[in-house]
Amino acid sequence: MTPAQARAQAKLQPATWRWALLLHAPHRLAFASAVAVMTVAALWWWLVMLGRSAGASHMGMAVPETFVHALLMSLGFMPLFFTGFLFTAGPKWLRAPEVSARQILPGVLAMVAGWTTVLVGAYVHHTLAAAGMALVTLGWAMLSGRFVGMVQRSPAPDRLHASLIAAASLIGLLAMVATSVGLATQAYAVVRTAVLLGLWCFIVPVYVVVAHRMIPFFSASAVPSLDAWRPNWLLWTLLGMVFVQGAWVWLEARGLPTPSWLWRVRFGTALISGVLILALAVRWGLWRSLRNRLLAMLHLGFVWLGVAFCLDAFTVGMRAQGVDIPTLLPLHALTMGFLGSVLLAMVTRVSCGHSGRVLAADAMAWGLFWGLQLATLTRLTATLWPAQASILLLAAATLWLLTLGAWSARHWRWYGQPRVDGRPG
Repeated sequence: MTPAQARAQAKLQPATWRWALLLHAPHRLAFASAVAVMTVAALWWWLVMLGRSAGASHMGMAVPETFVHALLMSLGFMPLFFTGFLFTAGPKWLRAPEVSARQILPGVLAMVAGWTTVLVGAYVHHTLAAAGMALVTLGWAMLSGRFVGMVQRSPAPDRLHASLIAAASLIGLLAMVATSVGLATQAYAVVRTAVLLGLWCFIVPVYVVVAHRMIPFFSASAVPSLDAWRPNWLLWTLLGMVFVQGAWVWLEARGLPTPSWLWRVRFGTALISGVLILALAVRWGLWRSLRNRLLAMLHLGFVWLGVAFCLDAFTVGMRAQGVDIPTLLPLHALTMGFLGSVLLAMVTRVSCGHSGRVLAADAMAWGLFWGLQLATLTRLTATLWPAQASILLLAAATLWLLTLGAWSARHWRWYGQPRVDGRPG
């Protein structure tokens, strides 16, 4: 039976969903776990927003809801998505033996159980939340340790991207350890610092490294007139921009007095970084990518990184004029816009390719991508329009839940079904 015949037969006779199929490939197990955690996090935050709009703010939580939200949306589902990608693409990058889903099963289960415990503990007692975070840390220690070992044993001559991801993963592990300690001692300043460390020195750097390696490659493969331009100095420059911006955010979170000249420096670095990233998006073929929906999703997601930097410059500039705009504006452009959009694009691509489907964004995937853009814009508007913040925050949470909930449900179904082309994996 040819792949085309297998796909046609699959449409006529939809396969049943089976738990055992999650162990057929690392991406199945890790991505399925990630979409489950992400959906629960989205549903929980929507309920929190619904409660706020009804006047029930904290709902008797043992851990402040803002910290739980920050943890789930940064260190929650993202490392699980990384796991699926790294143990699928990593062996090819590193010329290493393939990794089976069973090999990563203990780490993945520990993380899922850990986040479940964190969420329950957030309502019961902070020590239970800390115990859950310790379980998350244990799971990530197993997974990141396996990837670090793969990098160290690799015979591949070019291990730069994998090595940088391995280093960032260890920083992420440190952030999780600090979070566990902060929750156990109710030192929420430590939790805040750990979240910022995890975001700016783990999550965003991994995204930037993968973008540098994959966006030019995908673009050149889909649009022959484009070249896969990604010199190493460009990667170091991008990472430098991220670390500098992370340092600014950390200094601000410390609440220390900041001289006016330092604000001017931050304005300059953020604006220059944002403009350069937007120029890079054009250099990588932004306009020509728009003819290919799946590629356009990836490119437009990368544009959000430049927009986030520019919005930070805008925020700093407005403060200099006496207008206080919360830093949540660039933060959500970064997290919902950049991280969310690139996640949706990249995981859709990997899931299509490894389920035997055509590497293309169909009408549903394309529509969900734009639903995510609407959710992001609604959240940004809530920051700029405080008078209507309550209804806009609920609207943004609703759009986020509906969009990523539908996307997750679709992909969850794929992960528990055989490949439509009849091939193993």
